[in-house]
Amino acid sequence: MKRLCTVVLVLLLGASMAWAQTVSAYTTLEEPLAKALFEEFKKDTGITVNFVRLSGGEAVARMEAEAANPQASIWVGGVGLDHITAKSKNLTIPYLSRFATNTRAEFKDPQNYWIGLYVGPLTFVTNLDRAKALGLTPPKTWADLLKPAYKGQIRMANPNISGTAYNVITTIRTLNNGNEAAAFEYLKNLDANIDQYARSGSAPGKSVATGEIPIAIGYAHDQVKLKAEGANVEISAPAEGTGYELASMSIIRGGKDQVPARRLYDWILSSKNAQKLFTQWYLVLVANGAEKHPLALALDQIKTVKQNMIWDGDAVNKNRLLDKWNQDIGSKR
Repeated sequence: MKRLCTVVLVLLLGASMAWAQTVSAYTTLEEPLAKALFEEFKKDTGITVNFVRLSGGEAVARMEAEAANPQASIWVGGVGLDHITAKSKNLTIPYLSRFATNTRAEFKDPQNYWIGLYVGPLTFVTNLDRAKALGLTPPKTWADLLKPAYKGQIRMANPNISGTAYNVITTIRTLNNGNEAAAFEYLKNLDANIDQYARSGSAPGKSVATGEIPIAIGYAHDQVKLKAEGANVEISAPAEGTGYELASMSIIRGGKDQVPARRLYDWILSSKNAQKLFTQWYLVLVANGAEKHPLALALDQIKTVKQNMIWDGDAVNKNRLLDKWNQDIGSKR
């Protein structure tokens, strides 16, 4: 009898531990989307996700600072360039999910360190009411953003913190055929029209929606969401061509919750409920056969630049470009 009670107790404790299983995550998704996504995961698996929302640059910096004692096991979302940087800094590990075959090779790391979730182009968003009051027309090109009429009327994120803003730098460099002197001449001229650099890539668009600032640079899906929610805005894809993000996912090296982290990774790639949530946020998923929201702006609808993501995301190249931006622009603010 005593032995039977012991066996029952062990089974109950095991079931309790399984039910109470958790995974710690960093996410660069918008917080409401992350919350809904992880709650859906808990419904399906019983695993609780304890998450912290960070911009891409903040996530890499946090992982680097915690490398000796990682506090999270998976990073969900964030510009793919930042995931490439994390790989080059040895902050993540490869994981070959059985569901990765549903994602084309161009959207995932060949060594399986990261996998793409969705794509989104850099676009401009203009508050039409503010623009009319100020006598401004919505910009249509990168060149337009340098016009004196826009002085102090444009907002973007800080590239030291935001992967979105770093993608602006790499896009301008690509449009100048790798000529960094010309690229930084443009960025210095653009700085004259920037009112402030925000802490996240989506924040400038939200300020445009409320009328705080007339024009912002960001990703199309964030801006489409604002328009769908009733903001009187116009979204423009720069005519010269534009860069884009490949929001991705990685397993963090040394994370304590490796097994549930991999379950979350697999679930995000395979769950129809997860894909539906992404689609509701106007994100264009890269998984084969994934649905697309009719209002979402896909890459094949606009002119994009030919990005070299491996070069752009390499830590050495990224640090050099950011150091140059800080020297020429950031330190003078």
